[in-house]
Amino acid sequence: MTRFAVDAPTALLLLEEGLSAPEGHQLVGTAALRSDVSRLLFGRSLSGRLTPGQAREQLDALASLKLRLLGDRVSRAASWSIAETLGWHDPTDAEILAVARLQADALVTASARLIQAAGELEPPLPVTTPEEFLAVLRP
Repeated sequence: MTRFAVDAPTALLLLEEGLSAPEGHQLVGTAALRSDVSRLLFGRSLSGRLTPGQAREQLDALASLKLRLLGDRVSRAASWSIAETLGWHDPTDAEILAVARLQADALVTASARLIQAAGELEPPLPVTTPEEFLAVLRP
């Protein structure tokens, strides 16, 4: 089984595409992922990119996305350590890196900051772009 750590923008992309992890793959994310997706959808609704109804539909669809969310003591400690290693002043972005390190085979993100940080860790974290990831998920 291949496990992919997905950030909020990637989870939102899955919702937009109507995709989920196929047999033999698992999705993992941070405990805050649902709130992060909600924030992204709300922003898209406010900006007019989505109607409020469309945003709520995608938020409802998030509940059916098979996704293991992690935020236990070990994950929190790992995110803290990663943030210190990278010289960050906030461990929030390090949470997905910690989840990827502890529970996944690859991080899926388009974030330049996360991609760079994943490469700076020892050992480096494998990173997959959302486009590469979608190609794996599509039949």
